[in-house]
Amino acid sequence: MSTHDTQVTADVPELPAPRVREFAAHSIGGVLVALAAFLAMCGLNMVAPGEARMVQLFGRYRGTIRQDGLRWVNPFTSRTKISTRVRNHETAVLKVNDAYGNPITQTEAAVRHIAIEYRYDAHDEDGLSLRGNAEEITEKLAVERHARVDAAGVQIIESRFTHLAYAPEIASAMLQRQQAGAVVAARQQIVEGAVGMVESALTRIAMGAPPTPFGQWGKDIVELDPERKAAVVSNLMVALCGDRSAQPVLNTGTLYQ
Repeated sequence: MSTHDTQVTADVPELPAPRVREFAAHSIGGVLVALAAFLAMCGLNMVAPGEARMVQLFGRYRGTIRQDGLRWVNPFTSRTKISTRVRNHETAVLKVNDAYGNPITQTEAAVRHIAIEYRYDAHDEDGLSLRGNAEEITEKLAVERHARVDAAGVQIIESRFTHLAYAPEIASAMLQRQQAGAVVAARQQIVEGAVGMVESALTRIAMGAPPTPFGQWGKDIVELDPERKAAVVSNLMVALCGDRSAQPVLNTGTLYQ
């Protein structure tokens, strides 16, 4: 019996002694500090110039970070990047009608009644027109557009017309009208200048020759009666207002023949 017990004891392998791991008390504090540091790092945000961050906590709006630099917010919030840079937006060329009903093409037709309210070109100087008073009209356009986009947080800095012209079907006719208006304005200025020159010439003729060194006026150049004055005025006006150079004509007789 003892022999059998000896064999059984010899077949059982020797098991290692159980190991018990011991943790120091300061390890738990280190884990908590590391977790707190991680959460604090999650709250840091780098805001670049020309950008902003919209902060939301569980879907509710909590504020906006507008200043650039390194900022810290609640780490449990979500931050959405928003660009605050100035952008240029140019609309497509569209055809609208002005106050006269003339079809025109413009690149800013988001608010069409701006073009409908005013005329492309005013016939009188006091009237507002799209071509002559672009600054005043674009200021009104910027104010109206700002009222529409203010709810979205967009600010309109400046608005202007980059393209403004008559529609192709009436462009040639309107060009002729503009050319005619330019010719009339030029002729009016020429006539005003010619009248002043004729008046000055008649005055000098009536006063006589230039003064002598002694301060006295010379003798009269010529005495003109009303008919001769009319003839001089007519000849001078034709010579000054004509679009071609005057051709001299010699009168061998008298003025009354």
